[in-house]
Amino acid sequence: MSFTISLDKAKKIIDGERLELDSATWRDIDESFEFLRRFSSDKVIYGINTGFGPMAQWRVDDDSLTALQYNIIRSHATGAGAPLPDRYVRAAMLARVCQLAQGYSGVHREAVELLIEMLNRDICPFIPEHGSVGASGDLVQLAHIALTLIGEGEVHYHGEWCPAGEVLAEHGLRPLSIHIREGLSLTNGTSVMTGIAILNQLDAERLLDHALLAAVWLNEVAGSYDDFMSKPIQDSRRHAGQRAVGARLRELAAGSRCMRKREHYLYTSRHTDVKQFDHKVQAYYSLRCVPQIFGPVADTFDTSRHILEEELNSASDNPIVDHRTGNVYHGGNFHGDYVSLEQDKLKIATVRLAMTAERQLNYLFHDRINGILPPFLNMGVLGLNYGMQACQFTATSTTAECQTLAMPNYVHSIPNNNDNQDIVSMGTNTALLCKRVVYNAYQVMAILYIALAQATDCLRLSPRLAPATAAAYRDIRRLTPATTGDDVPFYHAIAAVEQYLRHL
Repeated sequence: MSFTISLDKAKKIIDGERLELDSATWRDIDESFEFLRRFSSDKVIYGINTGFGPMAQWRVDDDSLTALQYNIIRSHATGAGAPLPDRYVRAAMLARVCQLAQGYSGVHREAVELLIEMLNRDICPFIPEHGSVGASGDLVQLAHIALTLIGEGEVHYHGEWCPAGEVLAEHGLRPLSIHIREGLSLTNGTSVMTGIAILNQLDAERLLDHALLAAVWLNEVAGSYDDFMSKPIQDSRRHAGQRAVGARLRELAAGSRCMRKREHYLYTSRHTDVKQFDHKVQAYYSLRCVPQIFGPVADTFDTSRHILEEELNSASDNPIVDHRTGNVYHGGNFHGDYVSLEQDKLKIATVRLAMTAERQLNYLFHDRINGILPPFLNMGVLGLNYGMQACQFTATSTTAECQTLAMPNYVHSIPNNNDNQDIVSMGTNTALLCKRVVYNAYQVMAILYIALAQATDCLRLSPRLAPATAAAYRDIRRLTPATTGDDVPFYHAIAAVEQYLRHL
């Protein structure tokens, strides 16, 4: 059984837990290397004694084989743009370790040991955002990691950018030596897109749970009938996601004294002569249809998690060095289609969360729609004060950007590399776009949470909230007080609540 870790374990390592490989994994790595050393002595193998990409038709002289591996690292360190934050760099490094640890890459254990040492010591290579087309994997961004392993390039260490060689020396770590194909193995694979995607996945899953709590809280504010989340409704439709969402809503709503029981109000004879009801018989879709809207989101997230765990624990370079069957196989495991497609799906589903939050916010702000709250939750003097009016501008514009970014990127293949890479995945671009959408959606959700707390104060509902929503209310109020009179800037509060939601 090859080395395997879960996404939950990956998160702990990304957050600082030490990574260690077991003896069986090291044995697999060693056996793969030793097999390749023997097998390659009298054969033509791509990237060992041939050029790379379209240059594969050229045989490389034996006395230049070490230079060949250094050349792919140095020549491909061509990224541009802002550096990836350390969190995403650590995720990419972990993904590269996991993929090399499968024992199909033929690398010397020294390469894996040095990657682990740098990860455990929080030495983060400079990785620029732009450069990958996601076809031979993340060639450019991975080359920037590999550059630091050979003692070149820059690393982010203790909050500063430092020459990699100096930081390695400070820790008593020797730069990597080339043995057979370390240059190609380190630069060839899906590790950067996978690392970014893992964090997108974890952040999006957390956001979904925040969205479910917000939905319960909003229905408490509205005094909705609670049968929209009832088990019989969810069970009558066979989708696992909808059923799971309904169950979570009921769990979060347990103990609430704000929502109504339809059988107590409308299923009694005393309403037979009423011609018009003051309270809505059915709430607006953004309140009532949460199981049906968020159910597909939950299903999408579940599928994405499974695909990412498979990718994290797969060999994603080329060729595949298989000591188990005694052969070297040339193919395309570096192609990032699995990650790219799932990141597009995750991105689209996350946009749906932002869109729903924006509509729920509009319900709270629009007094003629909700019929129970002051305009824009303004507890001051109408006309003189503005409450949370301008917060909606931010939520709406941010949601609009998310909708623009929702356009699938997976379909945007552009041939390059002398048409050797004639169809590519753009997986890293897709993961970066997804990262932006998730980041944006947290901003919208933060504004919704502040508005829910303000609405709770407007109606003096806090004693009647469910324990789960009451706890969220208290947390928000610890971060930002109610706005009861004079207008205040909200940007600090939005930032504080966003950070609270991201790290809760």
